[in-house]
Amino acid sequence: MSPRHIPLSLRRGAVPWERQRPTWRDAKPAVIAQALKLAQARPSGNWYVVGASRDVRGDRPWARTVAGEEVVVWRGADGRLVGGPGVCPHLGAPLRDSPVRCGTLVCHWHGLALDGRPYAGWSPLPVHDDGVLVWVRLDAAGGEPPTDAPFVPRRPERERALTAVYTGTGVCEPEDVVANRLDPWHGAWLHPYSFVDLTVVEAPEDGADGDDAFTVDVSFKVAGRLVVPVRAVFTAPEPRTVVMHLTRGEGEGSVVETHATPLGVDERGRPRTAVVEAVLAASDRRGFAIARRTAPLLRPLVRAAAGRLWRDDLAYAERRWRLRSMGRFPG
Repeated sequence: MSPRHIPLSLRRGAVPWERQRPTWRDAKPAVIAQALKLAQARPSGNWYVVGASRDVRGDRPWARTVAGEEVVVWRGADGRLVGGPGVCPHLGAPLRDSPVRCGTLVCHWHGLALDGRPYAGWSPLPVHDDGVLVWVRLDAAGGEPPTDAPFVPRRPERERALTAVYTGTGVCEPEDVVANRLDPWHGAWLHPYSFVDLTVVEAPEDGADGDDAFTVDVSFKVAGRLVVPVRAVFTAPEPRTVVMHLTRGEGEGSVVETHATPLGVDERGRPRTAVVEAVLAASDRRGFAIARRTAPLLRPLVRAAAGRLWRDDLAYAERRWRLRSMGRFPG
């Protein structure tokens, strides 16, 4: 049977974690910093990820503070996404706590009814539902020329993909999250429970212009010595997004999108950032169609796996921010 029909491999010659090849010489701070700089220079159109599309239901709004501004989104009577400021213009009620009735958001303090059109001092914001994630455009916060829609990465067809969205929050800025994802060398060291035999086969050259793609060969651990070897390419299409495309191996064509959304500052004045990670898994295998039919059961497992990784990666991002804030970051 050809390797294409056998997604699992039996890992041979495994070495203990502490004896794997060190990657610190390859993970040059200047290379990561240059890739981050290129990402930050790309346009975002002032679009920010709010959350998962499936979280916005017909009977209640979905709310998040983005860049210090309360934002609320909900479904209109026709199912379309509408949204705007999350503060009632009347006396400042939190619209996040108000119900939706027949597509209209009704303030639970005094009954101000909002159907998505300008009314009584409340004005809508541009919103976008790409079928997996919900976005809002904040021109004042972004400060860039606005675009009609966000830059949604290339994805597998939704009809044949299993999708799941994980959200976590850390004390850091979006650039710290993006920098974490643009450092593939840490994978097998920081996440030995998930990744082994990681090799960065292609990375931007120090000082190279326009190239920020990192190509990685890595094996996902399944159980014992059983692993799934794949090739993944990491790119940053806009300042707050890093995308991993699987280009070889099991799940070829699958995508993991990591979006960093600034929330504002906490009571101590520290920045807070939400990590919204969308997993779009795809496969040509016949058994995958069965897996898609059990998506409601699988999504919690996918989110749990992402949460385990981000427990460590948010600690990385938070540490990076603390060092930067003290002027002690080594990069």
